[in-house]
Amino acid sequence: MPTRRADGRVLGADVVAPIALPAFDNSAMDGFAVRHADLSADAPVTLELAGEQFAGPDLGLCVGPRQCVRITTGAPLPAGADTIVIREDVVEQDGRVQVPAAIRAGAHVRRQGEDVVAGEVVLRAGQVLTPARIGLAAALGIDRLEVVVRPTVAVFASGDELAEPGLPLRPGQVYNSNREQLMAQLRAAGLEPVAWPTLPDDPVLIAAVLDDAVENFDLVLTCGAVSAGEKDHLPRWLQSRGRIHFWKVRMRPGMPLLFGEAGRALVLGLPGNPVSVLATFHVFGRALVDALQGREPRPRWRARLAAPWHKRHERFEFLRGRLFQEDDATLYVHPEPADGSHRLRAAAASDALIVLEEGARAYAAGDLVEVLPL
Repeated sequence: MPTRRADGRVLGADVVAPIALPAFDNSAMDGFAVRHADLSADAPVTLELAGEQFAGPDLGLCVGPRQCVRITTGAPLPAGADTIVIREDVVEQDGRVQVPAAIRAGAHVRRQGEDVVAGEVVLRAGQVLTPARIGLAAALGIDRLEVVVRPTVAVFASGDELAEPGLPLRPGQVYNSNREQLMAQLRAAGLEPVAWPTLPDDPVLIAAVLDDAVENFDLVLTCGAVSAGEKDHLPRWLQSRGRIHFWKVRMRPGMPLLFGEAGRALVLGLPGNPVSVLATFHVFGRALVDALQGREPRPRWRARLAAPWHKRHERFEFLRGRLFQEDDATLYVHPEPADGSHRLRAAAASDALIVLEEGARAYAAGDLVEVLPL
């Protein structure tokens, strides 16, 4: 696709530099191009001004003995010159330039290929095309990049209790926050998901809608109806239409997670509580969509707990927390005490998940833990 539109995409093939960067020796400063052999370590010298080379076409100038050429940043270095003296350090008068003593050889010269050598691999498949990587490709004259095709994603929330934001609530209803949250998480992961209408608590209607979705999308994501209650129809539907790879995981929040496949799609069923959706997508969903695009592994972060925490259960836990740094640059995370899976305000105030390993234990302030930035 065009380089100018590829930002945020996952690179599909290595990029080999067709040219060097810089493509030619050039000046890093406004000043004067000189021959270092003409300068003195002990006293100023006076040179004859032999011309001007501005950024743009190479004028083919040559610096002879005891000569200099006025030059601007990015301009090609004239033949014979090997050093730049910045404009502020010289005295210019009547076509002559006085250069101070003790100028370093090669000062302020950008050498051809010092950044990139022609033929070198500069970007690798699996990297996300950040603004700097887009800029590098453009600087190399590359106008098209091979990127991984994004998986198509259908997003569902389920439950007769859900009402759409903006509409009045009837008694017993709650607003459908899960779908919007999940759509935002998918967009943040670089995808363009499609939101479908809410699934009712009716197994026949659920099957009719999902049977259609799994034939037209690469990935189907649902929220709710994956536990073992009377209205949790998704596990039975997936078992009858395809294959369950796993159901339920030893984590908190989000134990009733469902993963399998049906039709042409992978199916990931997330729990219904909003914080469970946040955590299970971040841990499982993001890893899944990254793998489908061949994305390189994301960096792992560790921080010190800013407060003690008593973990009373055996499951893996993904606790919400807030990251901050002290003056010594140590990264800390403050655990969010409102840890219920329905506590969406507390999740909104957090910017990381704190990874607490399996097993009940007491964590002390200062203990080192893994964190997943949100």
